[in-house]
Amino acid sequence: MEALKSDARTSVHLNSESAGYRLNYQYSLSGPIGIVKDTSLKVLFERYGDILWAPGSHKYNVTNFIGELNDLLPDPTFSVFSQDMLDDLIGKLRKRGNSNATINRKLAALSKLLRKANKMGDVVSLPEFSRQKEKSGRIRFLEIEEEAELFAAIRAKSELYARFCIFLVDTGARLSEGLGLRWNDVTDKRATFWVTKSGRSRSVPLTARSNAAIKASDKRNIGPFSSIQQQRFRAAWNEAKEEIGLGDDKDVVPHILRHTCASRLVQGGIDIRRVQMWLGHQTLSMTMRYAHLASHDLDMCVPVLERMSEKSVN
Repeated sequence: MEALKSDARTSVHLNSESAGYRLNYQYSLSGPIGIVKDTSLKVLFERYGDILWAPGSHKYNVTNFIGELNDLLPDPTFSVFSQDMLDDLIGKLRKRGNSNATINRKLAALSKLLRKANKMGDVVSLPEFSRQKEKSGRIRFLEIEEEAELFAAIRAKSELYARFCIFLVDTGARLSEGLGLRWNDVTDKRATFWVTKSGRSRSVPLTARSNAAIKASDKRNIGPFSSIQQQRFRAAWNEAKEEIGLGDDKDVVPHILRHTCASRLVQGGIDIRRVQMWLGHQTLSMTMRYAHLASHDLDMCVPVLERMSEKSVN
């Protein structure tokens, strides 16, 4: 019955340029619900941002996304977010040079915020959000020799940073997950990440060296790597990669350690479902980006083709 009421809701727009007001009335089967006042993305984010996004780097990015989208709207105040408004935003983002992948990330934040606002009665109706087609792109990961060189250069700057890199590459943890790790989240065999991008906690087994990297940390801190300041770590990372000749490689960022972990699992013969669970991907399609690295699975096809080709020759 609730769904029926929701489907039956309509809105009426009364505009008066001379009076300078705009009203939206929302109706249901049972009668008028009330007047919906104009709002803005900025106001909605202030109201629901802390509810929808946990503190961290992802929320920081979302804050910037919503701020940018708010500034791009011709009229920042609204009570109906129309399809024309969404299409206009997409066009402006594209003119700014945003790739489809970047546009998708920004629209995902917008959609989440507007759906919450619509549910709470702050926005009357919403447009249809559809993903922009993304190129698969190249996934960069570290070779064994590159890892050794990079980690040695980082260790020369900070032993803690080097141990943190070892932990990230052997667990596939995101930077924020590693920094947010607490001592209670760690045992001799596993690390549990409670605050994740997907919102779902996960536990992964520890390798001998990732376990050693944790145990060498100062127990007086709230977590093994909690004393690391992300900005300083990134600065040390960039200096180190410059020193080993990778300064011009824009893909060699700390997130490459997560890609490297996934690539090694797939190349080592781990099935894609287990890799998905290890990384904490919400959908299998995200993990399938690494599937091509399991090319050894195709080796068994060669003898079959060779036998058939021999028969055709004979």
